[in-house]
Amino acid sequence: MLEFLNRFFGRHPEQVKAHVEIYTWQTCPYCIRAKVLLQWKGVKFTEYKIDGDGAARVKMGERANGRRTVPQIFINNEHVGGCDDLYALDRQGQLDSLLMQSALEI
Repeated sequence: MLEFLNRFFGRHPEQVKAHVEIYTWQTCPYCIRAKVLLQWKGVKFTEYKIDGDGAARVKMGERANGRRTVPQIFINNEHVGGCDDLYALDRQGQLDSLLMQSALEI
């Protein structure tokens, strides 16, 4: 049934090769929204829950060019931004192609 739904909606989770990382807080609605989109796309991602972890937040900020809000999302070690940025990439038709590139291809 899931295979049928994937084909019906044009999803191809078997083609997702990218290494995706997301820094989150557990109760952040933007984090939840970003994770929902990634899950909908069939992405298996690494989540760093940084609630109350100052050192992890500093590391995230260093990787995210000083941005300290959550979520911060990285695809193949490239910073793509937060939730709004992720959805913008999807609306512009650029997210799927990023997700289909493996980290080794870059």
